[in-house]
Amino acid sequence: MERREFLNILAIAAAAGAALDSKALLAATPSAVDKFYDLPRFGNVHLLHMTDCHAQLKPIYFREPRVNLGFGSALNQPPHLVGEHLLKAFNIRRGGRDAHAFSYLEFEAGAKAYGKVGGFAHLATLVKQLKASRPGALLLDGGDTWQGSATALWTNGQDMVDACLALGVDVMTAHWEFTLGAKRVQEIVEKDFKGKVDFVANNVKTTDFEDLVFKPYTMKEMNGVPVAIIGQAFPYTPIANPRYMTPDWSFGIREDDMQKTVDEVRAKGAKVVVLLSHNGMDVDLKLASRVRGIDAILGGHTHDGVPGAIPVKNPGGTTLVTNAGSNSKFLGVLDFDVKDGKIADFRYKLLPIFSNLLPADAAMDALITKIRAPYEARLSAKLATTDAMLYRRGNFNGSFDQLILDALMEVKGAEIGFSPGFRWGTTLLSGQAITREHLMDQTAISYPYTTVTDMSGEMIKTVLEDVADNLFNPDPYYQQGGDMVRVGGLQYTIDPLAAQGKRITEMRLKGTPIDAAKTYKVAGWAPVAEAARDAAIANKTEPVWDVVETWLKSKKRITARKLNVPRILNADGNKGMA
Repeated sequence: MERREFLNILAIAAAAGAALDSKALLAATPSAVDKFYDLPRFGNVHLLHMTDCHAQLKPIYFREPRVNLGFGSALNQPPHLVGEHLLKAFNIRRGGRDAHAFSYLEFEAGAKAYGKVGGFAHLATLVKQLKASRPGALLLDGGDTWQGSATALWTNGQDMVDACLALGVDVMTAHWEFTLGAKRVQEIVEKDFKGKVDFVANNVKTTDFEDLVFKPYTMKEMNGVPVAIIGQAFPYTPIANPRYMTPDWSFGIREDDMQKTVDEVRAKGAKVVVLLSHNGMDVDLKLASRVRGIDAILGGHTHDGVPGAIPVKNPGGTTLVTNAGSNSKFLGVLDFDVKDGKIADFRYKLLPIFSNLLPADAAMDALITKIRAPYEARLSAKLATTDAMLYRRGNFNGSFDQLILDALMEVKGAEIGFSPGFRWGTTLLSGQAITREHLMDQTAISYPYTTVTDMSGEMIKTVLEDVADNLFNPDPYYQQGGDMVRVGGLQYTIDPLAAQGKRITEMRLKGTPIDAAKTYKVAGWAPVAEAARDAAIANKTEPVWDVVETWLKSKKRITARKLNVPRILNADGNKGMA
């Protein structure tokens, strides 16, 4: 291992056309590697945090974004740092395992050197190791756990429920879980999780009497210290996803309710108060500045792998804000030292899960094999081979997103394609076979209907403006945490700093300006409107994975995708773009 690690570093340096200095090489020496997961116990309150695994039970490749823009108060601040900017901010040397885990830099070379990341069997090994060294440690799941893979879709989330129970999850909140439908969520909470996992959400209420649907928080005692964990489900679930899936529930940030709940648990004796959040990091940063009494926010939703905890001042003191990435790629470890009823100090570490450094836990590995066995033939079916890296993530497009757009437009005979700015989805290296499992990793949702719509130029602009406001509204409370809708065929210019409704200009189709009054044929998928669902079912419309599979099989070999991205104004010097 020692020699291999050294050679891996040299290989990455060569691939990048760079020479690493002696200090960088020293950082990857055997002693450093051997101690990669040797995290000394600190304090007496221990919290392990995973989030947004999107049902990835097996190790995968996952490339971090090259574009993650922030403006206003978020300008050049975490999480809106990419590549070299992120590494510099957190004092991570380029060329090692951490640099590979936290950035897109030299990704393919790093992936070949260091292998795949994540996987529940490898995660289980680390969880057991950390729990053994930290008496009473709790494992917190930030949600987006029961969706994102073929097996999660085909088992109605049961594969992930069983895996999380085996992993030892103690507390959970949610987002994409709700796309299984309210009935299914309640079934899991009331049956599978009963007496085992606390499912908490302070901000989900009934639409009639505004009663809480789930427990708002749970109280635990750890090494003599009372600890409160409050849940915050994704506030915009009925907007970002179909409302008909949770018709009787309302969501929201509910800042006032949060303050009341924090005050309540403090009154009950909690000496440590933690918010398990699926708000997204920008929302969490604002919330932390306004709500008193939260010691830490363990956040998710925006898939930001942020190496450190960000301290935020508020009228009551300081709140630590974290975000633990996605795809079971990271595990956050937060240790508090509580003395005389107060937090004296803390330590935080976001640990990348390298599957070749952590042996697979035998029991979890056996469970995963059992779960996947009935589906292996379907999952492993080869659809095509890719000549170039395929990835998702980035504010405006990714190469797998472009592939989906190209397939939709060609198969459906459309001039323009729209594809949601989902942040989940795995990465393929150049030369890899594209299997049905890989395709489902990008498309596995419970509303996969494809659409072909006649849209006016005016309507096309309205759609783009609406999504742009979700992404770039100066108030984080009006941001929903996704990326810009991916667009095929259409070119446009975007100014993130312009006023609402005025960010999108210079829309063109094959060089010709879009006519506001003219009608265009637009292909898309994942409609959130109930009427669109009903029409798709009535017309027996193909789900998106069938459309793309047909296209992939016809091509057999996928050449590099030319990304259709907008011209971006007012982004010069922005450290959220390389």
